[in-house]
Amino acid sequence: MTGTHPLIRKLPLITIIIVAVIGTYLLRDKLTFEALAENREALLAFRDNNYLVTVLAFMAAYIVIVAFSLPGATIATLTGGFLFGVFPGALFNMTAATIGATGIFLAARWGFGEALSQKLDSAEGMVKKVKAGINDNQWSMLFLMRLLPVVPFFLANLIPSFLGVPLHRFVISTFFGIIPGAVIYTSVGAGLGEIFAKGEAPNLGIIFEPAILLPIIGLSALAALPIAIKAVRGKKGL
Repeated sequence: MTGTHPLIRKLPLITIIIVAVIGTYLLRDKLTFEALAENREALLAFRDNNYLVTVLAFMAAYIVIVAFSLPGATIATLTGGFLFGVFPGALFNMTAATIGATGIFLAARWGFGEALSQKLDSAEGMVKKVKAGINDNQWSMLFLMRLLPVVPFFLANLIPSFLGVPLHRFVISTFFGIIPGAVIYTSVGAGLGEIFAKGEAPNLGIIFEPAILLPIIGLSALAALPIAIKAVRGKKGL
């Protein structure tokens, strides 16, 4: 896209930011657990009569929520489990989240990523070493950002675009990296019927419980293992 005016290149990401700000203000009280509880019967009835349409509409809504960083991604994941069960609900959730994340990635890379990546490549000193280190361990770094629940999803979409990560690596690491979190929250959503019947609220902090968090940390350690091996080999000259 050489020759395109810089402002035109930045328009997609600027649009995402504007929609995100407006959406946060307008939808913060709309996409909630309470709203899902109030409309659960209507949603289930519509799903039973229009399954394919429900799937397509749900995924389209999820993609928009993620692509424009709107509030309600967690509720959307719960809804996927509530409407479609752990499977195929988790598959719908992961696919929609990956498509939405890819939209942000492409918008950021088109607007800022290519130029920023070139500047980082031409930098010297510590910046150059950090960039080289990330490039040598892209797969591990990408999976770590997805697996660890401490990295905000929005930042995990932007950082790779600024570092020149290839599109296929971003898509693959996003889809497979979000599997643990997506399956956990989808399974919570699949059990919402019982939670609604009791008049309770779901435990959205379940991912931080030891039985859930420790296996995720274990997966993160495996993802980080190649980085550690390269570091040890580098120090020993292997």
